[in-house]
Amino acid sequence: MSGDIRKVDLKLSMKNYSSQSLHRISLLILAATLGLSACATTNETSSDNSMGSGGMMGSDTLNDASDLSQNDVMFLQMMIPHHEQAVEMSTLAETNSTNPELLALAARIKAAQGPEIELMTKLLTDAGQAMMMDHSMGNNGMMGMDDMLALAAATGNEFDVLYLTGMIAHHEGAINMTNPVASSANMEVKKLAENIITSQTAEIAEMTKLLATLS
Repeated sequence: MSGDIRKVDLKLSMKNYSSQSLHRISLLILAATLGLSACATTNETSSDNSMGSGGMMGSDTLNDASDLSQNDVMFLQMMIPHHEQAVEMSTLAETNSTNPELLALAARIKAAQGPEIELMTKLLTDAGQAMMMDHSMGNNGMMGMDDMLALAAATGNEFDVLYLTGMIAHHEGAINMTNPVASSANMEVKKLAENIITSQTAEIAEMTKLLATLS
């Protein structure tokens, strides 16, 4: 009987999850687990940077500075659901934590990453690219579904520790994901990557300090 009640509680605690977010997050977790190498690209392109009608654009090949390279597209497709999970985690904090410092942090994360999701969605849409990815995430720091369920079920200090531990790894993964677009010719993608590195590096330091006071 207690097990049934716990299952119901977990389902209720996850009520803020949209089916689209869960679907994307599940695909990311599966891709990372498989450890596919599909996201590996080569920096070598032909001298004229041409591509056939059925070929794929090289990672550094652009028709125009405003176009998205293959690396740009992959980065955006991966970072959208990555950000979505950070927003979901921070939404849980609103009901599962009473720590004012953590709540302030979670609010800032939502305020920053929500608009970034909108920007990345627009960039892909304007370029005629799919929202969903068909390649591996690699080392992305995302929490697995069991971890998310445990986070949703936790409250108080237990939640705070799980949230901070998970978000630190999540931020570290996001920073790693910016590497392929560090020198992107698309200024919006490049600026986004730089903002992620700057803001999330600072937040990692803040969370590490806060976690030390809870452990």
